[in-house]
Amino acid sequence: MAETATVETLAQDIAQQMHAAPTEDPQGTLKQFDFDDDFQAKVAALALRDAVFNERTEGLVRPEFFENAAYATLVNMGLEYYRKYRRQPDLVTLKDIVKEAIGSKIIRKDMVDDIKGALIKLLKHDIGDRDYAVEKVADFAKHQAMELAILSSADLLQKGKFGEIEKAVKQALEVGAINDSGEYDYFAEIESRTEERLQIAAGLIKPNGVSTGIEVMDQKLYHKGWGKGELSILMGGAKSGKTTALLNFSRNAALLGYNVIYVTLEVSKKIAAERMDAGFANVQMKGLQDSVHDVRERIKDIGMRAGMLKIHEFPSGTMKPSALRRLLGRYKSKGIKIDLLVVDYLDIMAPEYRTNDPIENSKSIWVDVRAIAQEEQLAVLSATQTNRDGFKSSVAKAEHVAEDFNKIRTADIVISINATEEERSRGEARLYWAASRNQEGGFSVFIKQDLSKMQFATKVFKIE
Repeated sequence: MAETATVETLAQDIAQQMHAAPTEDPQGTLKQFDFDDDFQAKVAALALRDAVFNERTEGLVRPEFFENAAYATLVNMGLEYYRKYRRQPDLVTLKDIVKEAIGSKIIRKDMVDDIKGALIKLLKHDIGDRDYAVEKVADFAKHQAMELAILSSADLLQKGKFGEIEKAVKQALEVGAINDSGEYDYFAEIESRTEERLQIAAGLIKPNGVSTGIEVMDQKLYHKGWGKGELSILMGGAKSGKTTALLNFSRNAALLGYNVIYVTLEVSKKIAAERMDAGFANVQMKGLQDSVHDVRERIKDIGMRAGMLKIHEFPSGTMKPSALRRLLGRYKSKGIKIDLLVVDYLDIMAPEYRTNDPIENSKSIWVDVRAIAQEEQLAVLSATQTNRDGFKSSVAKAEHVAEDFNKIRTADIVISINATEEERSRGEARLYWAASRNQEGGFSVFIKQDLSKMQFATKVFKIE
């Protein structure tokens, strides 16, 4: 497959073509990064801390490319760990690996202080703008590979090995970043899948989902919550409670210790915060002024034991998926892993490149945001409108999505919010599993609500 060649494989192939022992650098021509120290530190920090970066640059980042010997040593450890476990070591594991290397004298005594200092720096270094770093590393590796191929061609030319020259140049042109998530050996990995299932059953591993905060809903979702790496959508007509639902699920996740970002494109962050205040404190919106101190104490108490909950406001129709990437990168650079990203809502985002086709623009937004969920391995929750028929229907189904059916194809699960006038008068609604990629659908969860207190679901009383 194109775009997966590496400098290392090219160097080994050229060595074999020249009838030399396969080495990592047959001509001794590989050079160090031509980036400044700060950018080399960013690359080293990404190699240590970001699995997606390592997936996309596999074979392109090599310890000997770094001018700083301490960076090179730590990167080598990080890459070895990644090759073995296909993930990055956590902080405790990384410190243990370094300690072990010092104890076994893999790290020389005179380098210990440098290694410790470099480790502290790399753990704190900004690792935002991953895509830019991947691109720069790939460009450097391609240049290295082409230079290696050209230098080796002189000897091959003298021997008349034109086919091998062509092969070397072609391989050099194929060096680049990998855009998939790496190979997965289906048959070989059955043991790891079995072990994971056993550990989940024993309660040793938590399910992959971010809890909705409603046990019955969690049990009806494949990942026991909003799936990480997936796009979950609430669908409803105007004033059906979509924003209230998004706010509720954000609060619930934070209460359970997850780190949550709530992006509002429709209402101000102040209004969003006030709605959260009402929900957390269980008071009506109009009663916030009458319970000022009680609300404050309630929120402060909850905040002491909750996960992170941040609200970001962007003007409607201006925020592109790339802005979400930068936002997540800002938190990642601080060492904060986001579990749930809530966007209110995708339909009023802007595409990266606007066309004259509204459906193409919509598709671009949805596909790009789902890609962010996959890349960052976080759950994304958002909402979308029903069309007119869906608004009139007692149950909004997949075919009732407004404007673009690609939304249904892109989302991993779509749950519609439904209520007749009679149900609304009783403070009730139905959540209908309208479409799902990984599980059965076509059923409804009946809930009690108190929308005056921003309580989207106070109780589940029936499933059918």
